[in-house]
Amino acid sequence: MRYLPHTPEDRHIMMTQIGISHIDELFKDVPKEALLDNLLDLPVHADELTVERHITRLSRQNTVAGEVPCFLGCGAYRHHVPAAVDALIQRGEFLTSYTPYQPEISQGTLQALYEFQTQVALITGMDVANGSMYDGSTACAEAVLMAGRVNRRKNVVLSGGLHPFYCDVVETLTQFTELKIERKKPEPPSGDHHDTSALESTINEDTACVVVQYPDFFGHIRDFSNLAKRCREQDSLLIIVTTEPVALGALKSPGSMGADIVVGEGQALGVGLNYGGPYLGLFAAKHEHMRQMPGRIAGETKDSDGRRGWVLTLNAREQHIRRERATSNICTNSGLCALAFSIHLSLLGEDGFRRLAQVNHVAAQSLAEQLQKVPGVKVLNNTFFNEFTVRFPCPTEPLIEKLAEHEILGGVPVSRLYPGREDLRNLALLTATETTTNADIESLVTTLAEFVR
Repeated sequence: MRYLPHTPEDRHIMMTQIGISHIDELFKDVPKEALLDNLLDLPVHADELTVERHITRLSRQNTVAGEVPCFLGCGAYRHHVPAAVDALIQRGEFLTSYTPYQPEISQGTLQALYEFQTQVALITGMDVANGSMYDGSTACAEAVLMAGRVNRRKNVVLSGGLHPFYCDVVETLTQFTELKIERKKPEPPSGDHHDTSALESTINEDTACVVVQYPDFFGHIRDFSNLAKRCREQDSLLIIVTTEPVALGALKSPGSMGADIVVGEGQALGVGLNYGGPYLGLFAAKHEHMRQMPGRIAGETKDSDGRRGWVLTLNAREQHIRRERATSNICTNSGLCALAFSIHLSLLGEDGFRRLAQVNHVAAQSLAEQLQKVPGVKVLNNTFFNEFTVRFPCPTEPLIEKLAEHEILGGVPVSRLYPGREDLRNLALLTATETTTNADIESLVTTLAEFVR
């Protein structure tokens, strides 16, 4: 593709058309103190080879999760991705495919989306799933907007167990709507953490939805069946969020607990960490709410000769229907990541998916047991899947930094996500997956014992 810049004549014609005489008039709304009078004092440009070498040197300062003991999680999880996943998604017909507007030439892409939707519906226990979203946090915000469309109510309750970044995204994407967001305080595990009565008491005839996480931000696992029952009594919707899809291979499905909408992050299967993106949003719902779902749905059909085929059954965005009836403008979204998710799950199969979940939980149990042997260290969860909350006898941020200096990625300090909360400064989230070895755990425990004396 060639890049052809505008000529001075081109720019003059465009400025005349919109009624300005100088390019600076385009920026008149920018505060004067934010504008630069002169060029920044930057070094002169370097040649490509020099820049390449410089960037390579910088990259070597990174601690690579796959090369050291890694206990990071908190919404982004390190799992083994089979080589077959990357090999298949890099085939030209997948790597270069775009939104399948023309089904007659997009059967492969449409079938892949159809299989992906089927898998997501199965693991979440829901009736129908769409063809993916951008990531888990924006899928959560879209679910909140969808709830408001379904029951035309304005009050939204965000559980204290919901990832704070997800809460931030919900608040950002709903700020210009009539929805009113009630954000509960964080709930570190303590005592009987299964009870949902506090959330149930917040639901009334004005509540559009309640949003909870499963397992929650602190790794705790609850049964939301009673909460779902309370939501049904008030005609409110229950939205269940999962940031770790592998957990659904071991836990009761959100659908079986009565969820109306299930959303989540699919990164853990097939996608990898990738320095934070691109990731993959999962979105599933009850059949009765399908018309209000964002995104697109690929469906099965037959052609004029009776042969099996696939089409876009629902694509309720403003390019296709009246704008006032559109549910979302999302389209191409994370198609390649959805394919990677689907391939990984297909390679595992149902039995393999359950075994993977079992291996994750066993690794986390081993990690928790070994950590409890370190004086002053306490695991707070009485239930967890592969991630849990630990209380250390000292502030966690400097402790985690010291571990990193010893090439151990020792978890995520909760205070980084809740700055200013003194009661959370000694807490950290630690995760173990199938990639966590006994040697990794021994290295962490031995080093911790030296630091927390």
